[in-house]
Amino acid sequence: MKRLIKKIENLMMAVTFAEAGEHETAREIMKGKKMLEKRDIIRPTQRPSNRLRAE
Repeated sequence: MKRLIKKIENLMMAVTFAEAGEHETAREIMKGKKMLEKRDIIRPTQRPSNRLRAE
């Protein structure tokens, strides 16, 4: 049962990375490769701000 839960967690994590545009990371998670460090996986992305600026 624990193995099934772990596989589902990995699947959901891969989906999250794929949705964020981190396709290679998602593939690595699905292949079961070990992740070295968090900073190697999570890369900040520059996204345009949706807020209106006060002028």
